[in-house]
Amino acid sequence: MIKTFPLLFILLWSSAFISGDIIVQNASPFAALAFRFGIVTIGFFIFALFKREIIFTKIRYVLESITTGVLFHGLYLGGCWYAFHVGVPASVVALIVTLQPILTNLLSGPIYKEVIEWRQWVGIVFGFVGSLLVLGIDFGNEFPKDGIITCFIALAAITTGTLWQKKLSGNVPLSVNNGFQAFGGCVFNLILILFFETPYIIFSTGFILGMTHQIVLVSFGAFTILMFLIKAGSVSKTSTLFFLVPPTTAVMAYLFLGEKLSNIDVIGFVLATIGVYIATRK
Repeated sequence: MIKTFPLLFILLWSSAFISGDIIVQNASPFAALAFRFGIVTIGFFIFALFKREIIFTKIRYVLESITTGVLFHGLYLGGCWYAFHVGVPASVVALIVTLQPILTNLLSGPIYKEVIEWRQWVGIVFGFVGSLLVLGIDFGNEFPKDGIITCFIALAAITTGTLWQKKLSGNVPLSVNNGFQAFGGCVFNLILILFFETPYIIFSTGFILGMTHQIVLVSFGAFTILMFLIKAGSVSKTSTLFFLVPPTTAVMAYLFLGEKLSNIDVIGFVLATIGVYIATRK
C-alpha cells in the first residue's frame, strides 16, 4: 500500500487545482480557505482523540506545527487561490510553483546534508521541461501583478514548508501535527480576510462539491500522504513528484472539464514522467 502513496499523492494533489478553481468562482479565496481548514482542524483532532493520541504536547511542538500550517495552508494556498481569484491562469500559477523542486533540491543539500546525485538533476531538467511543454505559457500576455507576486510568495512558502517539515517529522503524531497545521492555516486566513478582502461564500452545488473534495481527498488524503513521504524519505526526491502535478492536472482537465490536450502536452507528460522516474528511483 505504501508503495502506491506517490501515485495517490500526484492524483489527489493534481485534482485540487480543478476543484479549487470551481471554489473561487463561488467564494472569496481567504474565506474559502478559512472555512476549509476550520473543518479540517476539527476532523484531525477528532481522529486523534479516537486514536487516543496526546494532542496538547510541548508548546514548542505545537508552535512548530502551526508554523508549518501557516506556510502550507496560509501563504502557499492563499497565494495560489488569490492568483486564481484576480485572473492569473492556473497554468501560469502551476508553472511558477513548479519551480519548487528545483529550489528544494538546491537547499536540501546544504541544510540536511542530502547528496543530490547527477541523475537527480537530470530528472529535474526532464521534469521541468515536460511541465513547461504541457503548460504552454504565452509570456506575451499581461497578468495581474499582484497575482504574480502572490504566486512567488506561494513558491517560497511551499519550499520553506517542505524543508521545515522534514526537520519536525516525528515530534508529534501525524494526525496531531496535521490538526495544528490546519488550525494555523485557518487562523492565518482569517487574519488575511481582515486586511485583504470582503469575505463571501455562495453555498452553491459547485462550492459544496468542490469543498468536499478539498477537505476529504486533498486535506485528509493528499496532504497527509505528503507529510508521510517527507518523514519517510528524502525531501529532495519527494519534492520532485511535484513535476507530475501540472501534466496530470492537464489530463484531468481534458477528461472532466473538456479542455484540449495537444500532442505537445502528451510529449510533455512523457518527459515529466521520465524525469520523476530518473530522479526518484533507487
